[in-house]
Amino acid sequence: MKLVHTIADLRDALRPYDSPALVPTMGNLHAGHLALVKAAKARGDVTVASIFVNRLQFAPHEDFDTYPRTLEADCEKLQATGCDLVFAPSEREMYPEPQGYKVQPPADLADLLEGHFRPGFFTGVCTVVMKLFQCVFSEAKGPRTAVFGLKDYQQQLVIRRMVKQFAMPIDIVAGATERAPDGLALSSRNGYLSETERAEAVQLSLALRALGRDALAAADGLERHLPALEARAMQALAARGWQPDYLTVRRRDDLQPPKAGDALVVLGAARLGSTRLIDNLEI
Repeated sequence: MKLVHTIADLRDALRPYDSPALVPTMGNLHAGHLALVKAAKARGDVTVASIFVNRLQFAPHEDFDTYPRTLEADCEKLQATGCDLVFAPSEREMYPEPQGYKVQPPADLADLLEGHFRPGFFTGVCTVVMKLFQCVFSEAKGPRTAVFGLKDYQQQLVIRRMVKQFAMPIDIVAGATERAPDGLALSSRNGYLSETERAEAVQLSLALRALGRDALAAADGLERHLPALEARAMQALAARGWQPDYLTVRRRDDLQPPKAGDALVVLGAARLGSTRLIDNLEI
């Protein structure tokens, strides 16, 4: 496995290959990331993992400065998984001048749920992903693949739409959410949890499952009953000491409010102590 830190070295390392498969990450890797790398290996002739903590997607009050940087440990895990190339640029390398040009995703998808509670988040995500795509795929001669985790459900939808609207010849693959034995979705931020909080954290996924069951039971009355079902789920989680941002049922393909017969996804984000967790479940 080769580690590179500059765009020029990345492109040099990729030149012998035709079909890169990319897994973009912010590092502090866990088994979920490694599963995405394994999925990427089956889809290209060279597997690339990027590690970059992207300032543009953090609000001023969020954890950019304290987000764990664990490059050495990440590289050991990636090498053991069979990754071929790690691109770990500095902030100066990715943004040598202020990033005045940014990708503004459409409000109907990017300004709800995560975008509502983290204004500007998806602009930062789309901008860095667009730039990573240019770094990795600009000289590719064959199929191009990028793999994203389904735990960040809204994010992969936003990126998928960006790729489609810009006619980018990149196949976006969504990897299933990896979970701990008790059902907690794996996340780099789980490391922030205390022992007591870690035991409680599984309640978010349990709340989503309960909300999903209630939504399916509502059947043809889903539109009428859903606001009350969502409010009850929020109240139940808050009663356990959480600070929920949203627990909601949406259409899978565009995250708009559902109607009876739609394919559904249940999504939630809530703060436990100082740690904000997100999860989702297709039903």
